[in-house]
Amino acid sequence: MVAGNWKMNLGLADAVRLASDVARETADDARAVTVAVCPPTIWLEAVAERVRTSGVALGAQDVHPEASGAFTGEVAPPMLREVGARYVIVGHSERRQLFGESSAFVAEKARAVLAAGMAPILCVGETLDEREGGDAEAVVLGQLAESLDGVALDDPAGLVVAYEPVWAIGTGRTATPDQAQTMHAAVRAALAERFGGGEKIEILYGGSVKPGNAAELFAQPDLDGALVGGASLDADAFAAIVAAARASL
Repeated sequence: MVAGNWKMNLGLADAVRLASDVARETADDARAVTVAVCPPTIWLEAVAERVRTSGVALGAQDVHPEASGAFTGEVAPPMLREVGARYVIVGHSERRQLFGESSAFVAEKARAVLAAGMAPILCVGETLDEREGGDAEAVVLGQLAESLDGVALDDPAGLVVAYEPVWAIGTGRTATPDQAQTMHAAVRAALAERFGGGEKIEILYGGSVKPGNAAELFAQPDLDGALVGGASLDADAFAAIVAAARASL
């Protein structure tokens, strides 16, 4: 799976153009690789129209856990499902760090996304200080456990996890393939212990993924794809990452 997180970027015309270009340039590879784009919420419907007949899936960048109510400015899971979203990113480090979201709140979101019939892309990751202090695995597995509190899975394939080391997001730094594989293996073991069928849960890597490093990352046995940030805003670069994912199969 390769999912593009567009974050708070692009006007309407550029978002529609990028969606069209991604759909066209990944058409062949999307038959073998799950390809998703996650535009800003305000452009979800317009992007949905552009990718509806393609192999590209629609994802949202965030959600509120309540189905409705007095939550000004928020978007509910049923609203995202109605517009065509199949995936919803929850627990991204920017939400955790900039907006103070706790793992308990992330777990609420994950449960709500699943209840609405979509798949959460649950993000976990450590800071540079935590990695240099030798606490990376403990931090990530702790986040994972707390963010899955109360989550039940009828089908393990209904959950996607993204390991995104905070120190590699938007910095140009990338975890080495060995570092990524070690953490992915630990995450997979934790998921298998919790749910069973850990091999069915896709675990993506995120953090400065580019065409130049994608193949080496995808060659690792426990990396099932990528959650792509900056490179997803360039259709050619994103398509090259998707092609690298297909080549790794």
